[in-house]
Amino acid sequence: MEDIIVNKVANSGLISFDLEDLYHKGERVVYDLKDNLFMGMILKEKDFREFLKTHDWSQYEGKNVAVICSEDAVIPTWAYMLLTLKLQPVANLVVFGDLKALEEKLFYDAIAKVNPEEYRGAKVVVKGCSKVAVPTAAYVEITRILQPVVQSLMFGEPCSTVPLYKKGILR
Repeated sequence: MEDIIVNKVANSGLISFDLEDLYHKGERVVYDLKDNLFMGMILKEKDFREFLKTHDWSQYEGKNVAVICSEDAVIPTWAYMLLTLKLQPVANLVVFGDLKALEEKLFYDAIAKVNPEEYRGAKVVVKGCSKVAVPTAAYVEITRILQPVVQSLMFGEPCSTVPLYKKGILR
């Protein structure tokens, strides 16, 4: 008698949710305001406004831009606002903060487009392995979005899961 191999994972009804699928493929760049500081300490409004008028903003076309100032200088809030006004029309996304903040915002925006109703009553496994770095914040956000609607929520791979939540029971 032949042994029949049964794919229990395929028959389990588990839905695999891969955050990697939400990864935005656009280039990530940092705009550092330190390059606009006079003597590395002061932002001169007149000089900064002239820079904003003459700078070639097309180099940020479609890119994801994190805006920072790496120098220990007091930068007026309006400077970040003016910079954003120049970047916004050409960039895909502009955030205040470092590349980590940029990555988290890209994932937050992508997760916001997920329709949780598509997972109502489902057994969902949020994949844990990916080829791209998925921020922990994205795992927290997808958990927050899915928990109210799913039957159960797990982490890992369908063949090896860590149970997190079952309707009515927090693991």
